[in-house]
Amino acid sequence: MTSSTTRHARYGIHSIDHFALEVPSLADAAHFLSAFGLEAQAQPQQLLVRTHGGTHVWARVNEGVRKQLAYLAFNCFADDFEPLREQIIAAGGREASPVAGAPHEGFWFDDPDGNRLQVKPGVKTTLGCKPDASPGSGKRRLRGAYFRAEAPQARPTRLSHVLMFTPDVRRAVAFYESALGLQLSDGSDGIVAFLHARHGSDHHLVAFAQGKTKGWHHSAWDVPTVDDVGIGKMQMQRAGYAKGWGVGRHVLGSNYFHYVRDPWGSFWEYSADIDYVNAGTEWPAGNHPPEDSLYLWGPDVPEYFFENTEERT
Repeated sequence: MTSSTTRHARYGIHSIDHFALEVPSLADAAHFLSAFGLEAQAQPQQLLVRTHGGTHVWARVNEGVRKQLAYLAFNCFADDFEPLREQIIAAGGREASPVAGAPHEGFWFDDPDGNRLQVKPGVKTTLGCKPDASPGSGKRRLRGAYFRAEAPQARPTRLSHVLMFTPDVRRAVAFYESALGLQLSDGSDGIVAFLHARHGSDHHLVAFAQGKTKGWHHSAWDVPTVDDVGIGKMQMQRAGYAKGWGVGRHVLGSNYFHYVRDPWGSFWEYSADIDYVNAGTEWPAGNHPPEDSLYLWGPDVPEYFFENTEERT
């Protein structure tokens, strides 16, 4: 898989502001999100999702007939907003109406798959550089591991990336490169593609997996260490969410992972130590064997991991 349009995209977004999902039950969503280690503030027909003690709204979960992406919101630098708007239209973005209940600022449009997107000036939510390895709690302890009764809850610190199903991976990559200025990090042709933001971001900010139709696959949430990934798996199992995949380590992105399946068949990922692409860095993008698009080590992939539950509805 090669990138051919990025060099022609003069402007680019710098981060994801938030995403919005529609789900059939806000009560089920609130229980799942709390178990996952996020805070869900109840609003009329909506949950506002933040990290523990944080102020930024990373996700909005709306009440709807079925699970689906309502929209995905990106942030850009203020000086880039008008040129980006023109770039999006030139790339084939179809101007659209804001989603009801969403912040209406910025420019709203549809991508080629019909996903509703928003671009607006806003804070850069991606990190400025890769942080040093976390020292954990910072307290000196005689034992390297916690006793199980003393283990803290896994609590994500930020949204890392999102992955969506698409019926045409190449078309999706070409559009997000030419319209939004994202850049291909790695992929496996016709199967999956990972894209980063040019102003410094994780190895992937947005990713696409091949499917029969569009659909929402997962959101990934950064935690400090692989220990937090494993603790998160355990706490979700105790809360009744045993289906998922992990703990393992990816090849493309290098992050440690555990995916938890939500009540509607999509996933929420605990992710630690993902690769970082600095601003101005030319990442050595490549087309990799399918097995490298999955994992370096970990349990076998469950068959339902590749299921797009939105194809049935």
